[in-house]
Amino acid sequence: MQSTYEQLAAINVNEHVETKNGLAYLSWAWALDQLLRLDPDASWSFAEPRLYADTLMVFCTVRAFGRERTAHLPVMDHKHRAILTPDAFQVNTAMQRAFAKAIALHGLGLYLYAGEDLPATDQIDTTQPQQPATAGAMLSVEQIAKVKALLAETGTSLQRLLAFFRVESLEKIPATEYDRVVQTLESAKRRAA
Repeated sequence: MQSTYEQLAAINVNEHVETKNGLAYLSWAWALDQLLRLDPDASWSFAEPRLYADTLMVFCTVRAFGRERTAHLPVMDHKHRAILTPDAFQVNTAMQRAFAKAIALHGLGLYLYAGEDLPATDQIDTTQPQQPATAGAMLSVEQIAKVKALLAETGTSLQRLLAFFRVESLEKIPATEYDRVVQTLESAKRRAA
């Protein structure tokens, strides 16, 4: 029998990743819905934000499956930089992101936080449904070579990329995901420049 962590970790959240101002994140409302389906008694709380110079760090604790997990997150702008003297809306936004992250600590979408920057692109259209791969329709040798070259150029870890696409090797990535893989890595290349 799977643990609740394993059940949540097995859920592919890629179709529920949203992007806004170049940030990619899991919808807190969707994450909460999934959590409450497995633990209707789950609860959460927010600690008082902590001041660091003129910036704030927010904290969220989610209690589910008999365990507490706490996530923290700075109040950030669209470039992942701490905001000086954030307003209430910016603090609220950070709190909801910390909430989704605290849920992830229970397993749901935790792989999104591998390195805290995948998925991170403003080019991926996550609103378009992915076509199911047909048997044998995996990346070609040429496509794998291009992905390996982009991994080297960006300094992105192969393990992080595989975790994001929830596969064990590049050869297991469906050909229908090739454009998305390339866009993710090219976006990382632009960010590194």
